[in-house]
Amino acid sequence: MADKIFDRLIEDHDKHRQLLKQIAETHGDSEDRRALLETLTKELKAHAAAEEMALYSTTLRKPPTNDETRHSVAEHHEIEEMLNDLAATDMSSSAWLAKFDKLAHRYTHHIDEEEEEHFPDFGNYLTEADKAHMRKIFDEHKAEECEEAEVTPVAMADAKE
Repeated sequence: MADKIFDRLIEDHDKHRQLLKQIAETHGDSEDRRALLETLTKELKAHAAAEEMALYSTTLRKPPTNDETRHSVAEHHEIEEMLNDLAATDMSSSAWLAKFDKLAHRYTHHIDEEEEEHFPDFGNYLTEADKAHMRKIFDEHKAEECEEAEVTPVAMADAKE
């Protein structure tokens, strides 16, 4: 497998960047916006779950990478809450657009941080065999997670209760 885990994760990140851009070009409560949000939500939830199983389960067992790993996993949870809140908001409202912009900024920051800081650091502690195995695990779990991922509208205020 020529491209290992980090190349595969970045491939997904690029797809996510494109989905965010496409959603930003939609308006109001439209079929396009609904379909793109559903695709983005399923993609992000499946990606995060598979990434945690394939990569972060290993980096948590390597003390020098614990802080970065925990940070990324916490961000996954935060982003999922933001997705749920966005799905619970009226798509034709200005609040929806403000929440989408915040989510897009937060997620872009997250993946930039992973690509520029975390992945290079993690690479120092993983063998090529580790990376190839992680790629295999990621691909298997991503497909499964995509089938199971759902849009779950839960407003932030309700999630905190």
